[in-house]
Amino acid sequence: MILSLVNSAEFRDLAPSQIVPRLAERGQYVCSEATLYRLLEEEGQLAHRGRAKAPEDRIPVRRVATRPNQIWSWDISYLRGPARGSFLYLYLVTDIWSRKVVGWAVHTEESAQLASELIERTARAESVEVDALTLHSDNWGPMKGSTMLATLQALGIAASFTRPRVSDDNPFSEALFRTLKYRRWFPRGHFNSLQHARGWPPSCVATTSSTVTAVSSSSAPSSATQAATWPSSRHDPLDIITAISAAT
Repeated sequence: MILSLVNSAEFRDLAPSQIVPRLAERGQYVCSEATLYRLLEEEGQLAHRGRAKAPEDRIPVRRVATRPNQIWSWDISYLRGPARGSFLYLYLVTDIWSRKVVGWAVHTEESAQLASELIERTARAESVEVDALTLHSDNWGPMKGSTMLATLQALGIAASFTRPRVSDDNPFSEALFRTLKYRRWFPRGHFNSLQHARGWPPSCVATTSSTVTAVSSSSAPSSATQAATWPSSRHDPLDIITAISAAT
């Protein structure tokens, strides 16, 4: 009798914690909530009682890079802007096999359009083959925007995203941002303008084709004021960031 009642059209989609109160409102009492749970468990009817699809446990997909331009990781980091509370945004794309920074850009906003332009430009510069690259990122708007997804599809690049509410699924980009910002030559103040940020790398860092050498640390800024007016380098910012990545 009890099973017939809970499997009726009215109650078949409800849990015991919902059935017992509804019956109580009508002045009906057939059994306690605990008893109803026990009876349903004995009949194997407790697993999923709704019409919606039962939840599934999904194992995270593991991707392994065995060569360059197979898996890229990218993210956006905040840079202090010229005014208090304002920010510039560093877009950075890293190849996780070689740890090479393959693409970067600094903008005044976060945008799926700007992100898609960077990825397209970088993919062409690196001569990425169709269906050979996976691009991993978190779940922010610029990463999952329609413009970005359309660009990836057109280029034959597979999209990979972090799991929701997981903070460590994009470690390569996050670690590189931290390494960059904790270097002694990174400005401790703010960037005066977008042009200042784009031409930031300090002149105290010299690069060659095979080595990275930091000149005496006395030439690095010692205060926020000096950092804000630190002269731009003649070197390509990508060379500096790539060097920092390689030295990590």
